[in-house]
Amino acid sequence: MKQTILSSLLVLALAGLASAASGGKEITLTGQVACAKCCLKTADECQNVLTVEKDGKKTSYYIVHDEVSKGFHSEVCKQPKQASVTAKCEKVGDKLQLTASKIELAK
Repeated sequence: MKQTILSSLLVLALAGLASAASGGKEITLTGQVACAKCCLKTADECQNVLTVEKDGKKTSYYIVHDEVSKGFHSEVCKQPKQASVTAKCEKVGDKLQLTASKIELAK
């Protein structure tokens, strides 16, 4: 009986994580935004990347290069800056990807 309850709770928890990472609701993350090409040297084309550090672990989120991201890119193309990103998150391949509705410099 205990195993069945624990198994059910684990399934529900994993379903919740999958939903959060699948582009469900918008989240706001704050961290360092940098250009993948010019600053991080991890891409062939310019793209904003948000790096968030929590509990000593760094997580990188690649921001979809759309109108919102392009409008902010000049701020971080040559030098990373702290910023807040409001976006929907999904996992694409082995990368976390954000579709931003708002990006602004941290205050």
